Amino acid sequence: MEFPLLSFIVFMPAIGGAILMFLRNDDAVRWTAFGVTVLDFALAIAMLAGFDITTHEMQFTETRPWVPALGITYALGVDGISALFVFLTALLGWICVLASWVAIDRKVKEFMISLLVMQTLMLGVFCALDLFLFYVFWEAMLIPMYVIIGVWGGNGRVYAAFKFFLYTLAGSVLFLVGIIVLYFHGGATFDILALTAQDLPFEVQSWLFFAFLIAFAVKVPMVPVHTWLPDAHVQAPTAGSIILAAVLLKMGAYGFLRFSLPMLPEASVHYSPLMLALSALAIVYGGLLALAQDDLKKLVAYSSISHMGFVTLGIFALNLRGLEGGILQMFNHGVTTGALFLFVGLIYERTHTRSIADYGGLMKVAPVYTTFLALFILSSMALPGTNSFVSELLVLSGGFAANLAIGAVAVLGALLGAAYLLGMYGKVALGPASVAGRFEIRDVNTRELAAILPLAVLVLWVGLYPKPFLDIIDASMKHLLVQVHGKGSRQ
Repeated sequence: MEFPLLSFIVFMPAIGGAILMFLRNDDAVRWTAFGVTVLDFALAIAMLAGFDITTHEMQFTETRPWVPALGITYALGVDGISALFVFLTALLGWICVLASWVAIDRKVKEFMISLLVMQTLMLGVFCALDLFLFYVFWEAMLIPMYVIIGVWGGNGRVYAAFKFFLYTLAGSVLFLVGIIVLYFHGGATFDILALTAQDLPFEVQSWLFFAFLIAFAVKVPMVPVHTWLPDAHVQAPTAGSIILAAVLLKMGAYGFLRFSLPMLPEASVHYSPLMLALSALAIVYGGLLALAQDDLKKLVAYSSISHMGFVTLGIFALNLRGLEGGILQMFNHGVTTGALFLFVGLIYERTHTRSIADYGGLMKVAPVYTTFLALFILSSMALPGTNSFVSELLVLSGGFAANLAIGAVAVLGALLGAAYLLGMYGKVALGPASVAGRFEIRDVNTRELAAILPLAVLVLWVGLYPKPFLDIIDASMKHLLVQVHGKGSRQ
């Protein structure tokens, strides 16, 4: 019997959360949560180290009967679509613990338990190969995130938590209806691989495509169902914002890759012009909204809408460059925007303000902080040599190949990104020295640097040598294109 690596990766954080229930000392809680998440990250590295890049087949698979009468199994596995996100989720687990070390000073045990349970559920989404199991993980994620925002968030936390919950729940209800329809049309099975092999009528595919679209669009989020995101980000504690930006938003795009494209290929091809147009709208609209912000956290939140537009643009370009760029952009956005929310949290801990107008001259009082912030700003702008440049270049290349006008609009969005990011950095780091006289600012300490460094390494590694990351996704993307165009070409 093979070692159940994925089960350990998925459930280790939850086991850690159960251990925390018996601890009373806050420092013991923090160190235990940190140790558990570091160990989980080590297992994720072992998974990547043993990953076979030459095949699109599911790897490290585990299958156990669960509810045989309904065709429900406990089935886990990863391929090139999901492997990088298991790694990213495990990485961000211990970074979120470090980011919350001082920021969370009340109900520390409850917060760390919520964080660890959240990590288990997110990992489960990326590893599940049974549609029912996937839905359990997908839906259960709402609870710990609702608690994290609603208990440890800002002054408007209750409103933001309810709005987040209601938006995502509304999308999930349609997703559930789609799953039931898929179950009966797909031979009374929840096996994701078996359902992918089914050949559904175009009318059924169309209905399912829009049911799934609403559920996934809320999670991405796509315009016009994006309004929950800025409220949730602004009110969430730093770790909550990191999780939202780096992992939760990816689950909507992951749904398109795992379900819409392979299971509904004819509908995906037929409605790809609509998806490209919505993606271009998100890129420009999100950029314009970010440009108008004077709240640092809102600016980063709206930039996420724009950057996730590049993800969906790459996915629905339905060519190899677009798909590989889209999935790499998902990973890169998780790294870069997760880091930006970490930096917003660090400066908020020192000043208790997020207004860009309150900052200025940070370079003089916090040179290490502003140097690393510059790196992540340049990454978010997709400067050559950083991770986002590789993925955005692939997305734009695929976008232009799919639709010239859409590609041109996406370029405009990239220019908007440079405008609001450079403008923000100029005011915060290089502007008149207003912050030094009003607040006691210290530079980053060792704990904070430990959270920053791995993200900075990934920015430069992917930017300068992206081959290992592209190799992981290449075989699965090629197979996905065969699935889409093999069946979708009939439409």
